Amino acid sequence: MALALDGGNPVRRHDFPAWPYHDDTERAALVRAVDQGQWWRVGGSEVTSFEAEFGEYHGGTTLAVTNGTHALELGLELLGLKPGDEVIVPAFTFISTSIAVQRAGGVPVPADVDPVTYCLDPQTLEAVRTPRTRVVIPVHMAGHVADMDAIGAWAARHDIVVFQDAAHAHGAVWSGRRIGDFGTLAAFSFQNGKLMTAGEGGALLLPSQEWFDEAFSRHSCGRPLGDTDYEHRSPSSNYRMTEFAGAVLRAQLARLAEQNARRESRWKTLSAALREIPGVVPQGRDPRCDLNPHYMAMAALDPAAHPGTDRDLVVKALVAEGIPAFVNYPPVYRTRAHEALLGNGLPDTAELAERNPVSEHLGANGFWLHHRVLLGTDADCADVAEAVAKVLTELAGKKRSAR
Repeated sequence: MALALDGGNPVRRHDFPAWPYHDDTERAALVRAVDQGQWWRVGGSEVTSFEAEFGEYHGGTTLAVTNGTHALELGLELLGLKPGDEVIVPAFTFISTSIAVQRAGGVPVPADVDPVTYCLDPQTLEAVRTPRTRVVIPVHMAGHVADMDAIGAWAARHDIVVFQDAAHAHGAVWSGRRIGDFGTLAAFSFQNGKLMTAGEGGALLLPSQEWFDEAFSRHSCGRPLGDTDYEHRSPSSNYRMTEFAGAVLRAQLARLAEQNARRESRWKTLSAALREIPGVVPQGRDPRCDLNPHYMAMAALDPAAHPGTDRDLVVKALVAEGIPAFVNYPPVYRTRAHEALLGNGLPDTAELAERNPVSEHLGANGFWLHHRVLLGTDADCADVAEAVAKVLTELAGKKRSAR
């Protein structure tokens, strides 16, 4: 069975469900935003309504902002991060978690992740803590909530602030608690691929109205809500969301619960099928994670079972087979963005790699599938598993023939 890359027939010739999903609900929302005659949040009502609805769903007070990276930057500003302060971040995460710290003048300190959940491993935190550690940012990777019990307890012992990166975790639940029920700041993203989207956008979940008032001022050039006298209380930036984005996100939020339930159901099917393929290890699950919305369907190759297999070639071959596959994020310390920190007291890349073996493995051997594969049918999941098995079998055959 020749690979599609080599001219063979692909496993799939038809696409998975489209993303972003939209219908007349979004169209009506945009018309509603236009017809109100005020297109920025101070004069309109769509963003304010979205904030109330999102906050009620997630258990906190919400401030909508321009994107998820800005939500992280604004959160760190609210926490008073100062130049030179250290922030523990997962070594395996999208770069925004780390870059936001750098842009705030802080030093992101990578810590390794759990080999089952791919989330920040609480057991790695103490080894990287220093007197300069001020914040820890657990990332709910691919929608799986990090161990907030252990991370929160450790942070409380050392007077360190927890700030959740929930960019992947819309609607997630841990031990009966929503993201806002932990009483911390939490940043969300509404970028085009996210579980709900307006193309771009973000939100900061806040523990109280007092936090919201300060955050509102700082996301609007330092101006408090209702200001008419140009009272700029802080040298902050403009992170305001437009009314159009707010209107679309209200429509997206209305179907989030149903889509999350569908992804949960399909992941059981897909992960079981992937486990049947030798040397393929899907992301696991802590039983305390009551609801994982599955922003990504993630897995990794076992190098012992697939010695010398080129993960990048595997992903390229899967795409040719009609599967929306992607390589994993590299560890944050293997990016050029992180190079600016070298000489700032952090170890060099080689030492960081030695300290973070799980992140090294996931960055080199992991891959993920767009969550739209989980919005389809069990037959769609079967096609994914068939394509993964086909690609690995054919590539292994090629290696044997070359010897």
